[in-house]
Amino acid sequence: MSREAETARALRGHIDQMQTMTRFVLATLALASGVYTYLGVRSLLDGTATLVFLAAVIYSAAVSVGIYGFWTYLIRFLPEMRDAGSRMALFGVMGVGCLMIVAMSSWLNAAALAGSAAVEQHLAETLEDYTGDLDQAHSNALGALSLLPDIQRAAERFSRLAEEERNSGALTGTSGSGSVVQLLTQMSAQMRELESTIQNSRETVSEQFQRGQERLAEMRTLVSAPGPIQPRSDRFAEEAVALAGVIAALEQTSIAPSVARAAADLSAGFIAPVADGRSGDLADRQDAVMATVRSSVAAQSKALSDAAEEILAQPKVAERRYVPLSSAEAVLRYAGSFLPSWAGAISIDLLPAVLVGVLAVVFASIRRGEAELTPADRITAADMMRSLELHDAIMARKAAAEAQTPPEQTEAQPVPPEAEPQPARNITPLSTLTDRKRQEP
Repeated sequence: MSREAETARALRGHIDQMQTMTRFVLATLALASGVYTYLGVRSLLDGTATLVFLAAVIYSAAVSVGIYGFWTYLIRFLPEMRDAGSRMALFGVMGVGCLMIVAMSSWLNAAALAGSAAVEQHLAETLEDYTGDLDQAHSNALGALSLLPDIQRAAERFSRLAEEERNSGALTGTSGSGSVVQLLTQMSAQMRELESTIQNSRETVSEQFQRGQERLAEMRTLVSAPGPIQPRSDRFAEEAVALAGVIAALEQTSIAPSVARAAADLSAGFIAPVADGRSGDLADRQDAVMATVRSSVAAQSKALSDAAEEILAQPKVAERRYVPLSSAEAVLRYAGSFLPSWAGAISIDLLPAVLVGVLAVVFASIRRGEAELTPADRITAADMMRSLELHDAIMARKAAAEAQTPPEQTEAQPVPPEAEPQPARNITPLSTLTDRKRQEP
């Protein structure tokens, strides 16, 4: 017997010895997949506790039985296929079955393995989005504060000019409280009023922003807190709704639109007093100064309006709604962040494919080795023992049958005379012919 034939015989013996181990491996993997499938599907079902339990148990049991049966059939039939067409057809069936197993079980296994972590990642990313929205709303609300230095300088300039005109007549050449002083004082008062409005809005914005920071702090605590993820997700949703209200309030608190309207009113609503000079020359000088003040107010109004428009042109905070996710949905959305968990979940279901491949290779080697065996080489000691036992049984049965047969049936019976064959009438016996020849001369 050749070495290849001996190897083939040894391999077939190993396969026979490992049948129990193969069944145990398949049963264990199918059971593990069923358990994790139960944990994953339970988070997707709604209803009473009893209904959810029964539905999850039935689904996981069906998955376990289906996986065990599927791999049992393939391990039994695929390695036995000798032609390439049948082998490729079964490999195609195995590929389709693997996709179905991943669809009905593996993603639920991944949800059981990494579902809580995936939901926490969803909460963390949502928290980052809300943090950005709060910062943007706060920035938009405080945008008008950037106009405060310009408004303060304009108010100070008008107030200083009014004081100089009153004391020394720096503008008209005649001191005293005339129409020019009155106009400059009026412009300074309007600027001070606008400054006061912006200053008051700062406190409101600061208060709203502080409330938003408190909501964010609570949400951060929920993201990193220990314990079940579902109660934390529910409380996170409540905090997200409250934070969305704070962001909307900050958007409405922005003073930029009011500043834009006030700046436009400086020029459009400019009302110059009538020159009150005691002489025509003084009245002319007062008119000239008020025209200059009007031009200055128009320039200041345009500068403030342009700055306010830039603030208003900043992008608004988009309305955001928090969407809760179950553990299974979160695992699908953030699959790229949990590749090890996905690999483990899929491996539990598809590991028997490796066993199928191993058996296919072993059976191919066995067939190559057995091709060189003669019929006598194919008979094992067990086959010989069975053959001897069958032979002994047949001989014993034959001996028993002969012992039961009567002796008179075994003796030869004499043939009756009438049974002897008679010579045909038209045939002359040979002895007669011989006698006739002897009597002839």
